[in-house]
Amino acid sequence: MPGRIRVLPAQPDAPQRMFPNQRLTAPTGPLSVISLYGEMKKRMMREFMNITKALADENRVRTLLALRQGELCVCQITELFGLAPSTISKHLSILFQAGLVESRKDGRWIYYTLPGKGAPVEVREAIDWVKKALADSPRVLEDGKRLKKILKQDPAELCRRQCNK
Repeated sequence: MPGRIRVLPAQPDAPQRMFPNQRLTAPTGPLSVISLYGEMKKRMMREFMNITKALADENRVRTLLALRQGELCVCQITELFGLAPSTISKHLSILFQAGLVESRKDGRWIYYTLPGKGAPVEVREAIDWVKKALADSPRVLEDGKRLKKILKQDPAELCRRQCNK
């Protein structure tokens, strides 16, 4: 059918089925461009919704603002907010899925940081907006003071204390 995207099997003589290992082929012509444009718009909407969902929670926004200080381990973030480690992990997972934070693992510890210059424009703009809009918020300023005290503590000791609670 002209103007439609067809799903072809990953191997030419394999039976036709709908699995992730299949490749898409697009016909040529104006309808294929419109179809691909529509898919791009859907993906952009999903990415936008992931970012807005991530920013819809006060603790996640406060986490982003705490990361302005630099890389933090999960134990430090948990100590800052006084929430359960599982709650912090869920918040960090949502931020990660939206591309608003990056992570790295070092032994037992997972460290989070704000994304670098290579992040998508939407992500950088969302983080800049949060920083500008809330930098002088009393709650954020208080978080900054508490974070300075937390950063003076040994992360391993923080983790041990949290595991014993």
